[in-house]
Amino acid sequence: MRKIYTSGQTYQQTPLSHKASIQVAHTTSRVSPWLSPLLYLCGQHLLLPLFFRKIEITGQENIPLTGPVILAPTHRSRWDSLVIPYATGRCVTGRDLRFMVTINECQGLQGLLVKSMGGFPVDPQRPAITTLRHAVELLQQGEIVVIYPEGNIYRDGKVHPLKPGIARLSLSAESSQPGLDIKILPVSINYSQPYPQLGTSVKIAIGEAINVSDYTGGKVKQNAQNLTSDIALVLQKLSHQESEITSQAFAAKC
Repeated sequence: MRKIYTSGQTYQQTPLSHKASIQVAHTTSRVSPWLSPLLYLCGQHLLLPLFFRKIEITGQENIPLTGPVILAPTHRSRWDSLVIPYATGRCVTGRDLRFMVTINECQGLQGLLVKSMGGFPVDPQRPAITTLRHAVELLQQGEIVVIYPEGNIYRDGKVHPLKPGIARLSLSAESSQPGLDIKILPVSINYSQPYPQLGTSVKIAIGEAINVSDYTGGKVKQNAQNLTSDIALVLQKLSHQESEITSQAFAAKC
């Protein structure tokens, strides 16, 4: 049953000018004009509704319909990269999502699908400057970029320490173009089972937007630390709320 509720790698920071950001030699990406819509429709109306027993989504009204956005979801399963487009992508907002994924996730058939959806790879151990510039370019073009701030998959339901890259990247992009007005949306994903299988339920909670421009004054390093801390706080709050709802539902069944 599908049920939707809507409610009222660290790297050395280098200034990225607008001119420099569009000089991407090795990292490019594009959304397939025919395969991407087909994959969205298959996931939205076939794969996910059949696989999951229940899908609950809150906070969709927080997603900007225009302008640059970074989605910052918790990472709980490989299913995350399918449920995030389901909750926030083309069929909901009319906007494509541009995933920054690890090199391993861009191999084989999975890699073909990721690239067809506009995804692009990054080496989490040694992120190339061209990849970071490409992410900045996408934000300058008003795209939605998805970055998992925890870095790895964690199945214990807890929010783990966030990598500083998402804050540094967003601040670099914001400073590269006055008035860019990047929004960061923390997103909590909570499955009823650590390893999702047929009949699993999933809850997706989308938090209120964090304005990157609010963190551009003062020292860059401190700004990045403050932004990272605030993203983590929102994720912890969202995850705690989802855990409480799950516990209450379990208690009611007992």
